[in-house]
Amino acid sequence: MTERLVGKEAPRFEMEAVMPNKEFKTVSLEENMKNDKWTVLFFYPNDFTFVCPTEITALSDRYEEFAELDAEIIGVSTDSVHTHLAWINTDRKENGLGTLNFPLASDKNMQVSKSYGVLIEEEGIALRGLFIISPEGELMYSVVNHNNIGRDVDETLRVLQALQTGGLCPANWKPGQKTL
Repeated sequence: MTERLVGKEAPRFEMEAVMPNKEFKTVSLEENMKNDKWTVLFFYPNDFTFVCPTEITALSDRYEEFAELDAEIIGVSTDSVHTHLAWINTDRKENGLGTLNFPLASDKNMQVSKSYGVLIEEEGIALRGLFIISPEGELMYSVVNHNNIGRDVDETLRVLQALQTGGLCPANWKPGQKTL
C-alpha cells in the first residue's frame, strides 16, 4: 500500500542543480523553508525528450508569476547536472531549453524521486509529478501523471493561489473569487 504524502511533512531533499546562471549549486527544501518560500517541485522523465521541454520552458516563461507568489520552482530528473547543462545550452529551436529562470536538479541516486513516489524503478526515471510545499514544509498538493502528458502552468498557478488563500476554494475557483 502506498503511503499518502499530502497533508504531511514533505520529504526533505538536497540535490546538486544547474542554476539559472548555469553554475552548479545545491538546492534544498530546507533553504526554501528558511527563506519562507513556497516550493513548486516538479519531476520529469528525461532531458532531451519531446514533452519535457514544452512544460519546462512554459514554467520558466511564467517564473515571475510564481516569484510574485513567494514560490520557488525546482525541476528534477534522474539525469546528471552535466546533461541538464548541455540541454540548457541547446537552443529552444533545436529542442533545447535555452535560458531558464529556475534550477534543474539532478536526482542521480533516485532517492528523491523514490521518496516522492514518482520513480519508475525498472527504467530509472521519474513520472511527471508536481508537488506544492508550504513554507512550513507541509506537502499541500500532489499530482502525478503518465509521462506522455504535459502539465498546465495556469492550473499550477491557480492551485498555488488557492492554497495561499487559506480558505475553502470551491470547484472552478479562480484567483480573486470568494472562498467558502
